[in-house]
Parts: sequence; structure tokens; C-alpha cells
Amino acid sequence: MSVIAEENVRGGSVFKEIDADDEDSQPTEIESLCMNCYQNGMTRILLTKIPFFKEIIISSFTCPNCSWSNTEIQSAGRIQDQGITYTLHVKSKQVDMNREVVKADSATTRIPELDFEIPPYTQKGCKYSLNFLLIWKTIFTFQAYVAVKISEFIDKLKKLKEGESGFTLVIDDPSGNSFVENPFAPQKDEALSVCNYTRTPQQDAQLGIKAEDEQEEEKPSNDIDSMRNEVLTFNTNCPECNAPASTNMKLVQIPHFKEVIIMATNCDDCGHRTNEVKSGGATEELGTKITLHLTDVSDMSRDLLKSETCSILIPELEFELGMAAVGGKFTTLEGLLKDIKDLIVSKNPFTCGDSSTSDRTEKLKLFGQKIDKIMAGDMDVHIVLDDPAGNSYLQNVYAPDPDPEMTTEKYTRTFEQNEDLGLNDMKTEGYQE
Repeated sequence: MSVIAEENVRGGSVFKEIDADDEDSQPTEIESLCMNCYQNGMTRILLTKIPFFKEIIISSFTCPNCSWSNTEIQSAGRIQDQGITYTLHVKSKQVDMNREVVKADSATTRIPELDFEIPPYTQKGCKYSLNFLLIWKTIFTFQAYVAVKISEFIDKLKKLKEGESGFTLVIDDPSGNSFVENPFAPQKDEALSVCNYTRTPQQDAQLGIKAEDEQEEEKPSNDIDSMRNEVLTFNTNCPECNAPASTNMKLVQIPHFKEVIIMATNCDDCGHRTNEVKSGGATEELGTKITLHLTDVSDMSRDLLKSETCSILIPELEFELGMAAVGGKFTTLEGLLKDIKDLIVSKNPFTCGDSSTSDRTEKLKLFGQKIDKIMAGDMDVHIVLDDPAGNSYLQNVYAPDPDPEMTTEKYTRTFEQNEDLGLNDMKTEGYQE
């Protein structure tokens, strides 16, 4: 059943169609006082659910004496755990201007192209189409107060309504109870982006969740235990397209080894994703050389930490990969072999275009086939991780007992290795003298 809520605006009518879950549901009618003529009118209250969103309460007041009417909307649920920001790039009048929009009274509405903003708590919560919410409701409000001074601005709003130019609509609601319809649901809406965020103490106080003085008493903990349970985020630039991106960083304890820092970057513009692992401690006094004899395909699932200073050797293939070639990684042995294959075969610039030769291409193709055999467990080889900084790790599946197929050797670094690590010129004692 469809429940139609009607609101009269300056002689015209705006109709809203709301899908109700219960076909037998009817609005509750309550006799109320009209604040315009102080005669009795009628308030209709309905609990309904918006598809792909949540339950809301719609109340509509109509006065038969003075014809004044008003419609409001309230969330039927609690304040959400996170705030939400909807950013809609309006391009099509037929599709975008007819979207359903729920704007809570705590939401801020902005149009950056017009440098226009509707602050929170200046309008009641409402549910309209974008056409009415953004354009007509704003125009009527302005015309009622300063019709002469902002006539030019009203003309710009009317042009937006007619779809003469595209614009961006931003709805920022710290309560998380606003909503912009996706007309293509359940498919992705390319014009709409949704971002959830953690509220500030001031926003919590504004919503009445916690007093502002209570928020000030809570001081963030900077101890190492709290950092282990927290994912830190900082702004950076995408290494591929240089667009603004965010990097997540977390401190992780590897069993039977040490703590490492895992960093992951995801670019929303070009889709590039990368991850990097750095040691959470100091450079070890001795270097580490780990040798694993691959005897079964199950060895491919071993966890592996390769630091930036670790080189990789496969003696049976006469293959050696220098330090920093594939960066620091926390992956499995199979994942490392796939990265090696991609680096040597798939992403090698000398295997395509004018730089390629048939002999070189055939040789690298044969190398890729051998890597596939290793990952399938069809080739008996040894994997050697040589890290002069001692910050690499290969999982011992027999821990705490020794692994019969793996050996770990500690060795003293050479002068050249210390030079590569920058340790020869590093003075850690008596540096103030």
C-alpha cells in the first residue's frame, strides 16, 4: 500500500509517495492546535520505512480554518554510531532531481558552486524529492524575507532546478539519520558518494549524547597498548595519480617474532591499492638468513614478512632479487612468489613494445612457468630470505618445536652491508660530545 502525504505550498501541492511495509497501516490522527490561527487542526502521524534505509516517523499537520499546513520527519531509531556525509553530483534533471532525500534537523546542506549553506537546526527534519527540498523550499524561504536583495541568487537556484547546469549537493549529518536515495539500487550509484565519520566531542554535545565538559575530561591515551588496538589514518597522495588519498597504519604483533607496522593506501580516484610493512623495532645486531626447503604445496600458505632490506634467492633457478625490489610485505609465501612473477614477467617493460626481443620474452616466459610449478608444489626448490637488518620472518608451522625443513642463521654483517643500511656513519653513543 502507498501512503500519500500532501503538503500545500503557496497554492500548489507537493505529493510524496511513501512505501509502507504493512499494507494495513494507517496514519494516526490527533487533533492539535494551529499555531497560525490558534484554531484546532489535525495532525497525522505515520511510522514507515524507507527502502535501503531505516524507519522514520512522518507527521503532517493541516488546519481546515486557515489552510496552513506543515510536514516534519523524525528518525524512529537511535542516533547512529557515526556521522554521515552524502555528496551527490547532480547532472540529470530527470534522474537526480527526483531522488528521495531525508534531511534530519541536525544535517548541514551545502552547494559549493553557489557558496550556499543551510546550517543545522535551522529547518525541521523533512522528506522530499531533491527538486522540492533544495530548490523550492529554499526559494520560498528567501522570498518571504529578503525578496529584492537576493533575486539574483534565487534565479541561480531556479536554473539549477531546471537542470541548466550541474552542481554538487553535500548533506553532512552528525546524527547519521539523513539519507539520499540511490535510484539504481542495489547497483552502485556513480554520482553519489557516502562517507561515514567519527563525531567530534562538540558534535556529540550538540546532539545531547554527552556533555561537553565530560568530553574534555576524557584525554586520549597515547600508550603503546592503546595503539595496538587502534588503526591510525593520515592523509597522503596516491603514488599513481597524485590525488589525495588516505593511508591506514596499524601496529601488529607477529607470533614468535616481533612487532611490525602495516600501512595500506587506497586511492578512490584511480583505484590504486598498495600495502607496505616496516619494522616496529630497531635494526638487529646480527643479520638473519632463513632457508626453507619446499616439500609440499601447503608450504605456500606460510605467513611471511619481508622487510625492505631483505633479498630473495632461489638457487635452483639461479635467481636473486635484491633488497627493496618488491618493498616491505606481510603476505604468504605464495603471495610473494606471485609478486615476483608479476615484477619479472607481467610488469617488465622489456617484454612488450619495441624493447622486447623473442629470446628475452621466451626466457622470461619460461621463468614464469617455473614459478607456477613451484606454487603448485611440482618443483623441489629452496627459498632463501637474506636480511642483513634481521627484520624478516618466515612462519614456523611446527612452533614452538623446530621446523625440519627450515633453517635460520644469524651472521655478522659486512662493512658493505652496514654501509647500505647507513650504520657506519650512525653514532648512537657520545653523540653530544
